[in-house]
Amino acid sequence: MFRELHRSTHSPARIGELVTPHGVVRTPTFVAVATRASVKGVEPAALAGLGLELLIANTYHLHMRPGEDVVASLGGLHGFSGWRGPTMTDSGGFQVFSLGAGKEHGVGKVAPIFPGESDATPAALAGRDGPPLVRLSEAGAWFRSVVDGSEHTFTPESVITIERKLGADIILPLDECTSPLHDYGYTRAAMERTHRWARRALEAFQLLADDPTFPNPGQELYGIVQGGAYEDLRRESTDVIGEMDFAGFAIGGSLGRSKDDMWRVLDWTIPSLPQDKPRHLLGIGEIEDIFAAVSRGVDTFDCAAPTRMARNGSVFLRDAPRHRIHLRNAAFRLDDRPIDPGCDCPTCAQHSRAYLQHLCRSGELSYYRLATLHNLRFMARLMDEIREAIAADRLETLAKEWGFHLT
Repeated sequence: MFRELHRSTHSPARIGELVTPHGVVRTPTFVAVATRASVKGVEPAALAGLGLELLIANTYHLHMRPGEDVVASLGGLHGFSGWRGPTMTDSGGFQVFSLGAGKEHGVGKVAPIFPGESDATPAALAGRDGPPLVRLSEAGAWFRSVVDGSEHTFTPESVITIERKLGADIILPLDECTSPLHDYGYTRAAMERTHRWARRALEAFQLLADDPTFPNPGQELYGIVQGGAYEDLRRESTDVIGEMDFAGFAIGGSLGRSKDDMWRVLDWTIPSLPQDKPRHLLGIGEIEDIFAAVSRGVDTFDCAAPTRMARNGSVFLRDAPRHRIHLRNAAFRLDDRPIDPGCDCPTCAQHSRAYLQHLCRSGELSYYRLATLHNLRFMARLMDEIREAIAADRLETLAKEWGFHLT
């Protein structure tokens, strides 16, 4: 259940509460990525102390191993992982895309998702080596496991059953994620197939609603809006998915070739979604994205960038260029300051930049945990600031203080 508590007088930005069987999430909020029921390098007990309120795990990866039946037998994701707070699961649609069109087009979470902002041309991005590992049909998605080569099929109905067994509080249906390099015709066909799959998923979800064998009877199902960066398709998908009886809505698929395209997609989509239900932006959550997304009315968003950047040596610092420093740089070899003197995370309370640089350059595994703790605490503090700014109707002012201009 979602409750809107305050809406900005200057933009669609709002603060609210997302009520789940495992707690209340204050929105807008950043959702940490726990792909395999784990945020890389950090144990669940430490996450709550950072101020994180919602995690997202991935159905595809958990189906591959250890398997949804194992997770269900241990009490669902909450019992299995020890994380007691609210949890989401993605359907695995993006992973199916990554193995198929994403592999073919060279577009994914690590490869540029906005080709227009990359030095590589579409021709250079396309045509990656190796055969496709996915076949799509009206029935669903056939794919070959990258773990052991075994064959699997996801259907809208089977994905709902898997997610019921995983037991997350919020689950997402199987959809077809398109690439920025897909043309209009393919994007329309994929969108229409996603709509048909959405109806089947919703029916399957409702049929299983009263099954007492699943670990979390209070689950809610979100619908996913598709349509690429084509205005008429996004508006059509918003209308079709928005009329279905979903508890909330996610905005997915290709968001265009640039961030300007992404903002246009949100402007076409959000105003037509039901205003009394939450909105999630899939796979987006870098600092500069958050202000623009929140100002357009996004309530939650997930992104692996903060944790991935931490592992690669980049840690967040508000007053630095692009709000980050790279600890591998020689300038930090004798720097006895914490990453951020104003940060209250465990890393900044105990360790210097010099020590963290040593760990990073030495390949010490403890570095991954310490840097990730800082970056996640940074994101939680940022969201606290943003909620306070919305409540005081000063989000645009806060954005300017961070060096961003809301458009």
